[in-house]
Amino acid sequence: MTTDGLPPLREVIATHGLDAKKSLGQNFLLDLNLTGKIARAAGDLTQCTVIEVGPGPGGLTRALLSSGARRVIAIERDERCLSALAQIRDHYPGRLEVISGDALKTDFAALATGETVRIVANLPYNIGTELLVRWLTTPDWPPFWTSMTLMFQKEVAERIVAAPGADAYGRLGVLAGWRTDARIAFDVPRQAFTPPPKVTSSVVHLTPRAAPMRAELKLLERVTEAAFGQRRKMLRQSLKRVGGETLLSYAGIDGTRRAETLSVEEFVRLANGITPSA
Repeated sequence: MTTDGLPPLREVIATHGLDAKKSLGQNFLLDLNLTGKIARAAGDLTQCTVIEVGPGPGGLTRALLSSGARRVIAIERDERCLSALAQIRDHYPGRLEVISGDALKTDFAALATGETVRIVANLPYNIGTELLVRWLTTPDWPPFWTSMTLMFQKEVAERIVAAPGADAYGRLGVLAGWRTDARIAFDVPRQAFTPPPKVTSSVVHLTPRAAPMRAELKLLERVTEAAFGQRRKMLRQSLKRVGGETLLSYAGIDGTRRAETLSVEEFVRLANGITPSA
């Protein structure tokens, strides 16, 4: 037995026949020291409901509960994992709710209405970015979550936290920078997973800005799509279909600049200058 009184994760995987499925983006994190580190990176969980996506055999789930999370809601699509998660639920009576279903079809805001929510997850690689964008673009702001501590491929993590001028800076960095403070907490080597992915992973911690700069999300998405869609071109060329020189003049931005040099604030100014018919 381990320190939490539950069987080692390798034993759990063998008992329940949980070979990781590539089609589900699964890479199981078996090192309980690392799962504990992720739980600690999420902050004080004792008064929180934690939402976890893709718990698999439950390594991170166990770390969240043993770290004192008041309640964990785990959404798992792979029915093979449910019996392993049930064992954890029985070990922590009343503190773990397991939802069998597709995270992409889940109404997360409705899961813990009125509670303090933190999202903590080793996200399946094939849906991680899509889920992040959904959580970043939730209509109500401040959002239903108070922080997100999420694992991604390192390349994706670098795009989330990228600053202007960085090679990784793009639409995802603008969106995350507009509504959150985002930082990489630490990297996780590929050897920590079963099976090992081809790349290093990183844990990203995001906290919502209480009052992001005013912008209409759809217009911000339009201007970033246009600008970064032709990122090697000058803005006066790449932004032609959303207003071109007129828009740049409104925002006070030199048309000879390129998308990767603009700050989040400048992208917001551009979005606020777009007319609906542009």
